[in-house]
Amino acid sequence: MTYFGFLLRFLVVPILALLLALIYDRRRRLSLPSSLRNLPAWAVVALHVVVAVLYTFPWDNYLVATRVWWYDPNLVTGITLGWVPIEEYTFFVLQTLLTGLWLLWLAPRVEGAPDWAPDGQIRRLAVIVVGLLWLPTPFLLAARMVPATYLALILVWALPPVALQLVFGADILWRYRRLVTAAVLVSTVYLWLADTVAIRLGIWTISSQQTLGLNLPWGLPLEEAIFFLMTNVLISFGITLALAEESRTRLRLFRRAFGMQTDSAEP
Repeated sequence: MTYFGFLLRFLVVPILALLLALIYDRRRRLSLPSSLRNLPAWAVVALHVVVAVLYTFPWDNYLVATRVWWYDPNLVTGITLGWVPIEEYTFFVLQTLLTGLWLLWLAPRVEGAPDWAPDGQIRRLAVIVVGLLWLPTPFLLAARMVPATYLALILVWALPPVALQLVFGADILWRYRRLVTAAVLVSTVYLWLADTVAIRLGIWTISSQQTLGLNLPWGLPLEEAIFFLMTNVLISFGITLALAEESRTRLRLFRRAFGMQTDSAEP
């Protein structure tokens, strides 16, 4: 199976199924709850596709250049941007669409907590936890602890934007915790299974020297499992925050706090 063949089977097919399900929902007039209509849903997903590609581009190129992972040249087209095949960039796009569309399908079916009030304590606690997880990662890279390389690179890359999302709206995400949890867990487990297939087929290979050697029961390296968990967290957090009506007020408060908006500009 080629890399594009893998993408067609494991990402394009479920994306098309979700699109059909969303079209069917629209015909049934089953739409997003009123609390998740801050911005147009399709525009939010499209924006996250762009951000995913731009943010992952340099990081993934570094991984391939340093042989943290590599791909079978016989299973790709040979078209590359930097060190990375065009199929990998396609994966960024398709994963974001898959997780985003899954969240949109879930949203009308999974209600947020009815009672909600801004809670700065939740935001502070969440950021402290993420900060403590991130803190050792630069030291692991600086100390050149080779088996921890891939794990450290994942965390040093993924945790800062997660922290920004939590600073902005950890309490908002807590309101929609059932939606976010379902979106992250289902999409992550699915991609774990798909990634396991790709690795077993040799489409890509993860360095045994730059990983800890810990695998999930079916053989998926721990680092790959964490990678898909973190990327789906980023996608689900970002889309939920962009859609949540509470984010509109929160954004005004942040703009005022950083001197980007005066009182006279308040509606």
